[in-house]
Order: sequence, then structure tokens, then C-alpha cells
Amino acid sequence: MSIAQHCDTPGSEIPASYGTLKTVVLVGPPNSGKTTLFNQLTGLHQKVANFPGVTVDHHTGLAELGDGRAVRIIDLPGIYSMAARSEDERVSYEVLTGQRADTPKPDAILLVLDSTNLTRHLMLAAPILALGTPTLVILNMADDLHDRSGKLDLDALSRELGTQVVLVAARSGAGMEQVRDFLTSAMPAPTPVFLPVLKDVPKCREWAGSIGLSAAYRPPIPPIWTRRLDDVFLHPVAGPAVFCLVVIAVFQTIFTAATPLMDGVGWLFDRSGDWIAATVTIPWLRSLLVEGIWSGVGSVVKFLPQILLLFLFIGILEDSGYLARAALIADRTMARFGLQGKSFIPLLSAYACAVPAVMATRTIENKRDRIATILIAPFMTCSARLPVYTLIVAAFIPKQPVARWLPILSAQTAAILGLYVLGFAAAVITARVLKSSVLRSERTSFLLEMPSYRWPTFRSLGLRLLDRGKVFLIRAGTVILAVTIVLWIMAKLPLHNGQPPKIADSLAGTVGRTIEPMIKPLGFNWKIGIGLITSLAAREVIVGTLGTIYGLEKGADEHSTDLQSALHHDLSLGGAIALLVFFAFAMQCTSTIAVVRRETGGWKWPAIQFAYMTALAYLGALAAYHIWS
Repeated sequence: MSIAQHCDTPGSEIPASYGTLKTVVLVGPPNSGKTTLFNQLTGLHQKVANFPGVTVDHHTGLAELGDGRAVRIIDLPGIYSMAARSEDERVSYEVLTGQRADTPKPDAILLVLDSTNLTRHLMLAAPILALGTPTLVILNMADDLHDRSGKLDLDALSRELGTQVVLVAARSGAGMEQVRDFLTSAMPAPTPVFLPVLKDVPKCREWAGSIGLSAAYRPPIPPIWTRRLDDVFLHPVAGPAVFCLVVIAVFQTIFTAATPLMDGVGWLFDRSGDWIAATVTIPWLRSLLVEGIWSGVGSVVKFLPQILLLFLFIGILEDSGYLARAALIADRTMARFGLQGKSFIPLLSAYACAVPAVMATRTIENKRDRIATILIAPFMTCSARLPVYTLIVAAFIPKQPVARWLPILSAQTAAILGLYVLGFAAAVITARVLKSSVLRSERTSFLLEMPSYRWPTFRSLGLRLLDRGKVFLIRAGTVILAVTIVLWIMAKLPLHNGQPPKIADSLAGTVGRTIEPMIKPLGFNWKIGIGLITSLAAREVIVGTLGTIYGLEKGADEHSTDLQSALHHDLSLGGAIALLVFFAFAMQCTSTIAVVRRETGGWKWPAIQFAYMTALAYLGALAAYHIWS
């Protein structure tokens, strides 16, 4: 599944007019194009949730069949077999066999296999067909099979399997009519044929090879350019170098290309704020809307273009097949720190959000490796840190090349990359300490199937960005909005002779000045202190908090105060660097704390994680402030 689609995103509710819906599950190995096919069937009628009681997420969507009819599609996690070793496989097995009380037994199964890797993927067909549930075998990536001279007798394969088999290309939509025809039909059950025992993996492997021969299956010829690219991307020296160049190019583009879009969003908020200030005549309401909500929420929303660009590049790298190569390269490095390649995917997910990253660790069979990965995942620089980094870096780092001999890399981009490296370094060092002490265990093998290189589709990328944009805006409209309203109220109390106090003398200011002695050694003042407290809800809230504070200080007539200039006035360079370091290390996300507690089964590990990361953040910020001061 994609990084962006792992996050909890809202979806359309099931219309009452559909009545009782049949349930169809979508199952298949990873990298079989299952999610692309799911998107083709459901479009925007989908949502993501967790199975009750476990942290295994699934997509649920509606496939509209015409004539006012629809079926419910449940997209299960990608699995290779029904021999349940991980939580993913266990839950998929329970859903497929009707053993979960919270999920109805499926009326039909869509089994998605990669037609270019059919011999391996057919191993999953045996236990699925043995269930006796009406099943359609969907051989995806038919365009790749044809273009690379692959061969398959579809009728013979259908006879051997005893069920209907169709060839589709989910990216282009070719063959999807046959899938919809199956969903609108009676969904016939498979004809009984000889099938291996449900969880007998060796017999399934032997059976899959025999079926492939009977169907005259000829694997497609690997493209020459695929082999040539892998010669570079998987090279022990060139591979890591290319990865570093890709990362630099991505962040340089994000920092430069997003600036005009961010300025445009900021301009819209400024102009709309002017209109609200001129239209609303009630003083307290005007203050709440302009100085509180518009200054607070607007300060965060302006970073939406930058976050969407980040997810666009992640989507391109993932859908193209490059990230699987990056995982293989990372396995060599991670082995030195006691982790395995399977930890790479959750840690990579953490660059989007730590919550799905923690949930993604369920694919790691070794419990100690899994806990270690959970504990270090929040060190990876999530998208919530990006607005904070961008704000401070833009205020204190000049727009100039980092060096004369490297004009394409700006100093601001280098600073952002340095913060990403700092978080990664803290993660791997912490992993090394954990894996050499309390979480010591034997190293397990790392198996990863290399998908073919493919051109990402606009539809897949568009749905990904739409989901991510909805998550960001809903968070801005709930968590950040609530914090800004509470902060505005605290900044207006207690009243003196019926008039609100100066913000420094308000309840909010009192809270900030109370903790100021503890943070003053870091170069922070009471305003930053308020931001540190509110950012415990979510890291990016500090941007909205500071926007509200400086907006209230200046008054409604100057609500468009430039946050960068205000920070530059209140913080020294040492204090700014200390604040960056603090956010690189601190555990400021209640959602992550909650999911770690649920994933580890108690408060022990999240308490240790929060205390360790907070202490590291404080000491790191203290050292940074005194070094740069």
C-alpha cells in the first residue's frame, strides 16, 4: 500500500439507498497492483480504518455497478500466504474464513496476482480457492506481460484452477469490464479441483509450478532498461550515491517550487482576513476570527503546497518501483545497527506520519525488532515537522548557494536535509543501543520482491494527493482550530475593568512565563514556551500558536504580521537552531503516543519513549544553543 493511503482518511458513508450490500474482499501479494485496482473499482467512494481490536488497517470502498446497485469492497493487506506469521496475515486469514465477528464472511473474493510473476504468485491461489468462496482470479499488469513477450493460455489456466480468470491492466483500466461483470453476476463458486492443504506452503509451491506449465505460462522477458537501471540503483557504491542525489533533488525542488504556491495561499488568507475585518463589526468576534483563527490556522494551511509536493515525489518514487530498491540498499546499512530491511518500509512511512509507520511494523515477525522499530520511528522527520522547519529556516538561513562549487544546492535546502539526517542518525544510534542491550535478538533474513519499473499514473497520484490534502485540512480544521480558539480565550482572560489584558499578562502568557525559566537556557522565551505546550497535541500546532500570539500582539489592523520577521526579532540564531534540534528529537504527537500504547499493549514503552525523546531534545537543544551562541 502507498505511504499516503496508510494514514486514517475520511471517506464517503454508504448511502441508505444501496440497502444491504454484498461484501467482496480484495486480496493478493504485495506489489501486485491491488491498490490500483481497488482505486479503479471504487474511485472516491472509499475510506481507511482499523479492524476493531487490532492495528491492521484496511480500505473499504463502494463499487457502483449501475442500476442503483453497489458492492462493498474490502481491500485486505498484501500477503504472500495464509500461513499466518504476522498480524497482517492472521487478520486476512480470519476475514477470508469468516472468523472475525466484526467483519462479515465475504460473499466473493477478488484474487489479484501479478501476471509477470505468475509462478510465484499462484502459490496464494491454492489456499484461497480451497475456501470454496466464489472467486475471480485477476491477472494484473497484462500490458507488461504482452509488451515483454510473455505468454499465457487463459482458458487452460481457468480450467486448471476451476474458476474464472481474467487479464487486466489496472493502471489503464483495460479488462475492468470483466471484473464488474463478475461482481454483477451470481458469483459462481470454484469447481472443486485438487488443491494442497490450506497452509502447506511447499505443496502450494509445487502446485503453482505445475499449474503454470499446464497453462503454457512463459514469463515476460525482463526489459533491458530494467536490468541496466538495477545495475546502477543496486550497486553497492553507486546505489547509495544515487539515493542521496534523489533525496537532495526532491527537497531542493520542494523548497523552491513550493514557495510561489505558499505565497499565493498566504496572500489569499491575508486578503480574506482584510475582508473579514472590514465586514464583522462585533469587536470580540472580529478579534476571534482575524487574530485568532485566521492568523493561527492560516499560518499552518499555507504549508499545504509544500506537503503535497513531498507526497507527490514519494508517490512517484513508490509507484515507479524505485523505493523497493532503496529498501534493499538500506538493508545493508540497517544491519550494522541491529535492524533488518523490513524495518525500512515502516521507517520510510514515518517520513509521512509516525502513526501509520508504527502500525506498519506489524509485518515484522521478530517481536524485539518490531518494538525497536516502533521506538525509533518518531525520530524520522514526519510531514508535521516540515512547516516548523521551513518557517524557522526561512527566517534565519539566507537564500544563497551552500557553496560556490555547489550552486544548485541552497543553504536553506542543506539545512532542511541536515535536520532529516539528524533525525535519522538519532534513530539508528538509538536502534543500535536497544538492539545491543534490552532488545537483543538474532538477525532474521530479509526477502523482498522487486517490482518492475513502471510509469506512475495520474489517477493514482491524484487520489494519493487528494487523500493527503483532506487529512491535512481536516487536521487544520479540528486540532489546530481547537487549539487556536482555546489560546485566543486564554489570551483574553482575565479581564481588567472589562478589558482584555496584554497577552503577556493573560492566562496564556502566565503559562508561558511559568515554564520560561526551564526553557530560557535553550534560548527560548515565554512565547515559544506556549508553542511547545500546544505542540504536544501535534507538532505543526506551534506554527498556528505563534501566528495567533503575534497576531494578538499586533492587533486586528496588523493581523498579517510576518511570522518570520517576528521570530527573527524574538530568537537569536542559537535559539533558532536549538528550536530546530528540539523539534527534531521531541515526541510531540499525542496520536503517536496513543498508537504506540495500543501496539505494544501498555504504557511501559510509550512512557519510556516519551521520556527518552524529551530528554534528548532538551539536551540537544541546550548543546546547540551554547555552541552557536
